[in-house]
Amino acid sequence: MAVELNHLVIVTRDNREGATFMADILGLEVGPAMGPFLPIEMSNAVTLDFFTREGHHEEVAHDAFLVSDEEFDHGMERLEALGVTYFPTPWMDPPGEINHNDGGRGVYFLDPTGNTMELITTPYGTPAPQ
Repeated sequence: MAVELNHLVIVTRDNREGATFMADILGLEVGPAMGPFLPIEMSNAVTLDFFTREGHHEEVAHDAFLVSDEEFDHGMERLEALGVTYFPTPWMDPPGEINHNDGGRGVYFLDPTGNTMELITTPYGTPAPQ
């Protein structure tokens, strides 16, 4: 059997807040709780399992999501509607811009629980279109 990613645990200060925020940005639904985890199932059957940890520190995780152009547009609309500051780089500068790395579009932002999230439309290392 080929090795596949099955699930990713995203540690947050509040699993409901973190899961609800990312489901909204990605245009997905939060599933029913599985023990202490709140899952969001991705289209490739990978599950994001949001977990509450007391004492969670700011910017402890960085999670990137490969999305279509339409999903990127939806995410940007939601970020702007929610007043979330976004950035073209993981160094969080300059605010209010996106990147066009590898011929696609990308953006970084913090979720309400302090994790760095990223949306990209082209995988890293993809040759830019000619």
